[in-house]
Amino acid sequence: MTQTILIVEDNDSNRLLLHDILLYHGYMVLEAQNGSEGIAQAREASPNLVLMDIQMPGMDGITAAQVLKNDPATAQIKLIALTSFAMKSDRERIMAAGFDDYITKPIDTRQLPLIVKRHLVDGEGND
Repeated sequence: MTQTILIVEDNDSNRLLLHDILLYHGYMVLEAQNGSEGIAQAREASPNLVLMDIQMPGMDGITAAQVLKNDPATAQIKLIALTSFAMKSDRERIMAAGFDDYITKPIDTRQLPLIVKRHLVDGEGND
């Protein structure tokens, strides 16, 4: 069964890059441009994993992650933060918000599929 990944990213170029990499590796890919859209898509589609940008207009990624983790219908979805914040305190703040992992930008296109696969295998996703 094909696993589904939701990309929540306001930057069109980043979203396209992530989409193409994940599609190449055989995942079904959904997209949202902000936190509110991401929550709606996650509730509707129940993806196995969400890649969530932290800095977005409107609802940011930390707020969106907290909403998803506090909703019994979406709490089991794996969340990976995408951010340019690279300080130790930033990582701690992001992980405390409910994220399962943290990827800094610019995204390492070789590491991304390995990180995604690790979380889908370890957590068995949301099958």
